[in-house]
Formats: sequence, C-alpha cells, structure tokens
Amino acid sequence: MRDIRFLLKTHYAASHALVIGINEYSHASPLSYAVNDALEIKELLISDFGFPAENVSFLKDAAATKEAIIKAFFRFTREDIGLDDRVLLFFAGHGHTLTGSRGEVGYLIPHDAELDDCSTFIRWDDLTRNSELIRSKHMLFIMDACYGGLALTRSAQPGSARFLKDMMLRYSRQVLTAGKADEVVADAGGPLPNHSIFTGHLIEALKGKAATEGGVLTASGVMAYVYGKVANDRNSNQTPHYGHFDGDGDFIFCAPGISELEQPEDKDLDKLISIPYPEEASARETAVSKVARVKALLSSEGAAIELHDFLTQEVRKFLAATSEDAFTLSGQYSNEEFVSRLGRYEEAVGDLSVLLACIAHWAKPAHLATLQKCLARSCDRLEIRGGLSAWVELRWYPLILQLYSSGIASIDAQRFDSLAAIFYTPIPSAEGRDRQDVLVEAVGLGLLELLRTNVLKQIPGHERNHVPLSEYLFKILQPKLDDLLFLGKNYEAAFDNFEVFFALAVADLQRTRDVGVWGPVGRFGWKHRRGNAGPLAKVVTEARSMKDAWPPLRAGMFGGSFERFDKVATEYLEQISQLRWH
Repeated sequence: MRDIRFLLKTHYAASHALVIGINEYSHASPLSYAVNDALEIKELLISDFGFPAENVSFLKDAAATKEAIIKAFFRFTREDIGLDDRVLLFFAGHGHTLTGSRGEVGYLIPHDAELDDCSTFIRWDDLTRNSELIRSKHMLFIMDACYGGLALTRSAQPGSARFLKDMMLRYSRQVLTAGKADEVVADAGGPLPNHSIFTGHLIEALKGKAATEGGVLTASGVMAYVYGKVANDRNSNQTPHYGHFDGDGDFIFCAPGISELEQPEDKDLDKLISIPYPEEASARETAVSKVARVKALLSSEGAAIELHDFLTQEVRKFLAATSEDAFTLSGQYSNEEFVSRLGRYEEAVGDLSVLLACIAHWAKPAHLATLQKCLARSCDRLEIRGGLSAWVELRWYPLILQLYSSGIASIDAQRFDSLAAIFYTPIPSAEGRDRQDVLVEAVGLGLLELLRTNVLKQIPGHERNHVPLSEYLFKILQPKLDDLLFLGKNYEAAFDNFEVFFALAVADLQRTRDVGVWGPVGRFGWKHRRGNAGPLAKVVTEARSMKDAWPPLRAGMFGGSFERFDKVATEYLEQISQLRWH
C-alpha cells in the first residue's frame, strides 16, 4: 500500500455504509434477530455517527440476494467515494466455512444461497481483495456470522497509545466477526433483548462503553470491547475474530475535539489516546516460572533487550487487566465493592510487582532504565477523570504495591541506586505537558488523596489501626517477598526502612516545591515512641554520622546533598514527634 498520508485530511469528507440483515432464507434455517440487529446498527450510524441516511444502503431478507449484495458493495468503487471517506459494511446472517488445499475459506450466505452449491455463496476474500478498488481511507467490516479463513493482524498491544490525527491519516481495512469457523453464533441471549449476543455487545460498545475517557470511539476500541464481552458472556460459545487485513490506521466513529486540533497553523497539536485491548486467553505462565525467567535474563550478558520485551509485555497485561471496563469509576460506594477492588487490583498487579522486585534487587546498571520504564508506563491510566472519588483515587493502589515491592527489595539488597531509580522515575504530569512529576511524589500524593476519602479505614481487620494501609501491606506483601528474597526476620526492618525513605523522599520533594513538608506516615509513626530505637530515628542517625558518604546520598537521593536531607529530616522528625499515638 502506497503512503497516502500527505493526501489525506484529519477528518472524514463523507460516510457510507451497507447494512444487511437476513432472518428468512430460501434454503437455510431462519434466524430470529438478524434483521433487528441490522436495523439498530443502521439507526445508530445515522443518529449517533453522522452517516447521512441517503448514504446508508439497507438490504434485508429477500432483498439480500447474492447479486444485490455484490452490486451494493461494488457501488463503493465509484468515483464519488473520496480518499477521505469512511465505509462500513455490516452483515447479520449465516456464515459458512469450507476447507481447501491451502486452508479454510470463509463465506457469507445470502438470502438465495443453495447450501449444496457453494457458487451461490459470497466468498469473504472476494470482498477483502476488492476493497482495494474502493478509494476511502478507512473501511470496517462487521460480520455477525462465524467463519474461518481470515488472515488478520493486530496493530496494537495492551497499553498501546496512538495519536488521534495520525490514525486519521493512515489507510486501514479492519474486520470484526462474531466467531471462528467451528463456532455457532448465538442468535439470542445477549445483553439486550431481541438482539444476538454479538450485536448486543456491539450496540453497547457503540453507545459509549468502548469509548476512551475523552469520548473517542475507534474501531480498535469497539473490537476490543466486543471481543472481551462476547468471549466471556455466560451464554456464548463463540470467540470474535478481529484485526486489520490491510493498513494500520483506525476507523473513527467519533472524536470530540478533533476539529480544534486542525485549526492552529503554527504548531502541530495532536491528542495521544490509549487503545483499548483485551487480555486474550493463552497458556498462563505461572509467577514462579516468570521469576525464574527474569533471574536467568538478569544473569545473562546480552539479554537486556529480551528482558525489556518480557517486562513490557507484563506491563501491557497489567494495563489491560486494570482498564476502566474492569474497574469502572462510576457507581455507588459500598464496603463490599471496596474489598472486592482491593483483591482484584492485587491479582492484576501481583506478578508484575514481584518481577519488578527481582529487578530492583539484582539489577545491573543497564537494567535500571527498564525498571523505570515499567513503572512509568504503569501510570498510563492515572490521568485526571471524573467519577466517584473513592474509585478514582483507588487506581493508585496497584502503583503503591509496585512501589512497596520494588522498594523493599532495594532496601534488603542495600541497592540505593535501584531505590533512587524507582523513586525518581519521571512520569508525565496530570496537570499538563509542560511539567514532569516523579513517581515517589505522585504515588505519595495519590495515597494522600486516598486517605482523604477515608476508605482505608474499611480494610477488614484494620479498622482501628493508626495506619491501616501500612499494616495491611505489611501482612500481604510478606509471603511473596519472603519466597522471592528469603527475608525471614529481616522483613520487618526492610519494610519499615522502606516506608521511612518513602516518607522522607516525598517530604523532600514537597519542601523543594515550597508546599510544606509532608510524607506518608507508615508503621514507623507509632514506633517512634521508642525514641532513638525507632526506624525513623535510626535512619536519620545513620545519615548524620556518615554525612556525604551515606550510600543513599551517593546514589543521588535528596539531590546528593546531606544539608538538604538534614533539613527535611529535622522538620519531619518534629512532625512525627507531635503524633499522639501512644
């Protein structure tokens, strides 16, 4: 495909569709809801996505013959279909698969097909091959039918992002089908009455459930949503098939605000959006085998790239597992839902947290950039959005688990270079493009907002604790970190010392911004009653005895300055001494 980006505009000049629904067949068993499905899709295209009614061809039942479908499809090859147009084809009806010498061949079954004569079918790849005759930059085929023979690729992986304008400037041919060759489409039992399972979830996707937080609705987002919902629907025995068969652009259903991106001539404004992606079923590798693999890669010279690729794939899986589809930000608060979310977040981030702890403990200098990248990309979904404040702020919880796991591993190994890399990992600021935050401060402030919601007091068994989250994390992290690092009785000291460094690092950064001195108080807060024997006092005493030779300073923490550390430590000690927890 030749590069036509410089010929295209960042909008659609026109929209066209061919919508087909067949309940009644001349020689095949009838369906119940195919026509209903097609009618609803037709109405949505016109009412919600700006397709002119005169540009939407609709064929149902006896009108949907092979000749009529082919003729309607080839109308798109006319010269009045422009380069900047979009074309959608929706088919609800029977599909069929035959096996040839080169593999499976998929077919659509028109109204007048004779089931013992495949020449009366519509061969799927006749449509895809002939789509190259259609000038429109974007085409999307949606087939509520099952068949094989589709050679599709995926242009994005979990956690991927694309620039909105760039997607509009790239050619694409995409397809979404209800199932594969050996599966039977369920014609009922979906989320909406009088619709198939597939189209029921498709309609919900088009009505906004597959949109990004900014309201952008793309074919990739719709396909990912429908895949996940249909594959996991309790009434479904089908797995949708989706992807590109040509190009790497994306069919856009709607993109609020894109017109503003076209206006400035003195700068190239664009919007980077996340591409939704489901975590597909695959042979699940255990946490133990993943740890063994990471240790082998860490110890192998020349394996840094393979380690990078393996870990970033784990981050992609984490991002997919913690999408808004799994953790909606709306809805009412309940203690049951809060506890459920804690557990589901822990499951989603569990493997990744342990792997990052491995890196922090055993990393060579060359591996620290990969550690930082994994932490930074794990923050991708944390931009400011509306929703119930408890659920919005609880999105920081998986990052807290990552920070604690990797930080405790660093402390245990006395790897302050790792701890510094973790703490000062740069991440984009939620306040705008012109500023960068660092991970330790962002997580600390996220934890502060979570404390203000008062939900942490609802953690079962910790309702009366001074620092319920700290006490809870102390218990739940121990088994995995002990299995990984053989910490034994050293675990408590490593945990407490990590929390001390976490608090002082946040307080230091707050102090440098002239916004006061605050750092999250952990278990070391109530232990401060021990005086010089408490974890906080011990760390400060050690630093004051070694001054500039103190290893954390030599690793670059606190700006590498003892004077800077001593000032923040003095102020923080004064604050902790004022606690009345004893």
